[in-house]
Amino acid sequence: MAATAVLLPAAAAAAALLLLCLAGGSRATNVTYDHRALVIDGVRRVLVSGSIHYPRSTPDMWPGLIQKAKDGGLDVIETYVFWDIHEPVRGQYDFEGRKDLAAFVKAVADAGLYVHLRIGPYVCAEWNYGGFPLWLHFIPGIKFRTDNEPFKSEMQRFTTKVVDTMKGAGLYASQGGPIILSQVCPCPSCSPCSSYYCPAAAAAVCGGRRAAMWSVFVLTRVWRACPRQIENEYGNIDSAYGAPGKAYMRWAAGMAVSLDTGVPWVMCQQTDAPDPLINTCNGFYCDQFTPNSAAKPKMWTENWSGWFLSFGGAVPYRPAEDLAFAVARFYQRGGTFQNYYMYHGGTNLDRSTGGPFIATSYDYDAPIDEYGLVRQPKWGHLRDVHKAIKLCEPALIATDPSYTSLGPNTEAAVYKSGSVCAAFLANIDGQTDKTVTFNGKMYKLPAWSVSILPDCKNVVLNTAQINSQVTSSEMRYLEASAVALDGSFTTPELAVSGWSYAIEPVGITKDNALTKAGLMEQINTTADASDFLWYSTSITVQGNEPYLNGSQSNLLVNSLGHVLQVYINGKIAGSAQGSASSSLISWQKPITLVPGKNKIDLLSATVGLSNYGAFFDLVGAGITGPVKLSGPNGALDLSSAQWTYQTGLKGEDLHLYDPSEASPEWVSSNAYPINQPLLWYKTKFTAPAGDDPVAIDFTGMGKGEAWVNGQSIGRYWPTNLAPQSGCVNSCNYRGSYSSSKCLKKCGQPSQTLYHVPRSFLQPGSNDLVLFEQFGGDPSKISFVTRQTGSVCAQVSEAHPAQIDSWISSQQKMQRSGPALRLECPKEGQVISSIKFASFGTPSGTCGGYIHGECSSTQALSVVQEACIGVSSCSVPVSSNYFGDPCTGVTKSLAVEAACS
Repeated sequence: MAATAVLLPAAAAAAALLLLCLAGGSRATNVTYDHRALVIDGVRRVLVSGSIHYPRSTPDMWPGLIQKAKDGGLDVIETYVFWDIHEPVRGQYDFEGRKDLAAFVKAVADAGLYVHLRIGPYVCAEWNYGGFPLWLHFIPGIKFRTDNEPFKSEMQRFTTKVVDTMKGAGLYASQGGPIILSQVCPCPSCSPCSSYYCPAAAAAVCGGRRAAMWSVFVLTRVWRACPRQIENEYGNIDSAYGAPGKAYMRWAAGMAVSLDTGVPWVMCQQTDAPDPLINTCNGFYCDQFTPNSAAKPKMWTENWSGWFLSFGGAVPYRPAEDLAFAVARFYQRGGTFQNYYMYHGGTNLDRSTGGPFIATSYDYDAPIDEYGLVRQPKWGHLRDVHKAIKLCEPALIATDPSYTSLGPNTEAAVYKSGSVCAAFLANIDGQTDKTVTFNGKMYKLPAWSVSILPDCKNVVLNTAQINSQVTSSEMRYLEASAVALDGSFTTPELAVSGWSYAIEPVGITKDNALTKAGLMEQINTTADASDFLWYSTSITVQGNEPYLNGSQSNLLVNSLGHVLQVYINGKIAGSAQGSASSSLISWQKPITLVPGKNKIDLLSATVGLSNYGAFFDLVGAGITGPVKLSGPNGALDLSSAQWTYQTGLKGEDLHLYDPSEASPEWVSSNAYPINQPLLWYKTKFTAPAGDDPVAIDFTGMGKGEAWVNGQSIGRYWPTNLAPQSGCVNSCNYRGSYSSSKCLKKCGQPSQTLYHVPRSFLQPGSNDLVLFEQFGGDPSKISFVTRQTGSVCAQVSEAHPAQIDSWISSQQKMQRSGPALRLECPKEGQVISSIKFASFGTPSGTCGGYIHGECSSTQALSVVQEACIGVSSCSVPVSSNYFGDPCTGVTKSLAVEAACS
């Protein structure tokens, strides 16, 4: 839709903060900003953005993800830049494969979208060590994120490298490329949550994990503390970093500007962001955010579409109605740029998870799910919201809003200039529906909703009324047949060969092991080259030691985390693990010692390194003691004894995960060991046919890592269960959302399904290698494909018409009524059957609809006639088509269909 031209004020034009071109074009476009919006070639724009992190998917997935984002109404794709993957060794850069940043940016440009590039170098993002490479920690004299010359030198060097790489490819808007915004040291932080909604809920949100983050925001690299509580917006960063932090802030801002990218710098969560930098908001809600200058537009850089998953946690989700409400409220209250974090979350492949204890899945309940499929109804409902916002764009960019109270907890915002007018009617009551009068007309507003009126008269969308379809996802478990150990396959669907195994030895096996008195912190010892560190010592027992009770002694092992296994004389004696809320471990148990020499081997494992918090880079891991034997007559403290240390596993050194490297360690036998710790397993399998996303269900295994054709699909941990309580059967979207409000799968494994990107697979034979730390049975794992089961929708007579049917009142005085629309998810599919259809008072959800007391006898036949044999159909929701089974009652149409 064409936007209204706006004459630039001289001051804004002089600022010249942003040069922007049409994405993918070759002509630089002049962009500035004023108090309302970004201004492109003299025209204000309302923009919708979404986060897609390139290393959390694969290059073959990028075009499809980006196209789905465009189809969903996005204008901009946002991504971080991850220092650790691009410079794994100091001075050695890697921009290949999933790390090909320039290729990702070009793919966005090819789709006709813009790019918001968040360079970091600190990204947080639930990413290992916040995106910092571990070698940075070992530079002499370095202190992270403060006025420290070694850190500033490395930070500037990498940032310059990224900027030069983008400039070299001609990807900045000032060069005719798609990058319109850049950030350095982003702050994925808690928003200035407003007590306007609910002080207690806001405090809970802002007091949570992201509220603990300390970060410097991208473009300005200014240090800020993310708010720890609602009334203390910035936290206590000054006390954490003091004067050196302020000096670093000034340096970082100057360095960022000196990079001369030709695009604007923005800052999150900083009310004193210096001109001409734009300060922005992050959080679940940002409608109450106000920029620090009347000359700057209102921008929302992180609208959290859901929340991340932790091993040992329940699965969080955010209702589509609440997310739509937050978006509409932001634009209602003067916003013109908002970004979904995440729009596609993806997968934490390899050992990239942070936390610690962040799960391998980074689905985030985003509009596009981990596997690259659209999540309905969230994707479709937000698409409709974006369309409604765009219908209002001429009015939104023409003037400032005026606000009018329509009664308790209700409000109208009107944008009117000349002949254009748009209005937003909001009911921010978390419980009660309202009926309001606006411009002499009555409007029904469900609780916690916004109605959008592009002409100030007719409602095109209400955020609580979903017109888009719902899809039910099915994980199709593939029937597998065993094949000969020579790899010959017997079935076309899936064939799995017998399992080979290799034993990972207990304790020290490497010649380069280090012996030292006392206990050593793990990260400083391993430099994160592996999750694993062996601690080994021995004692000699004569039989009369005071720490003995007969042949037994009580062993205490204290660790900073994250996972501990205790071996006595080569046998497992027990294990323990921390959690996302506390990684600390205190393991205590009686052990049996034998006369003479006894060997104590402790295996410590990390599950991602800390990525947030003040001085998070100094948070340790591993066994720091005490380690103590005790009995009825005394104790023996082993903390200062001679310990031998080994980084990593023997199997890692032998590259057992790489099928291209033969090793004599592998044993092929039908009688392979199961349910024992420290085992490697290997098998061959055929790739599932078709193009449906593939996953492995690791039910039956304990904890470990998996590789497909030598590429890691991440850590698996199906035995780590969520708490029994805290989940809800159905989450009420009404009222303020927090990360703990809507949880599911309590008492179940946090994650059982692990994504295998299609590009990891090859025709014919494929290799699967597992390292199992705790013990499991690999014969119980399953290959599955993710498919759309049914497509459903439920629309009432009170819903607005489908947004695509909306025509301005100047062109058509009467508008069609509500309609139910169904569309098959894959090209070439048609609706093959109608599983359920009811017009009246049906209830339930997709896959479980039931007829109400009021139900039309014609519903099934009417829907079948309209929908069978076509890829999409639209059925009016009206008694004119179905008859009136119950007069005086607002009726709805519910349909479940199958596509093939």
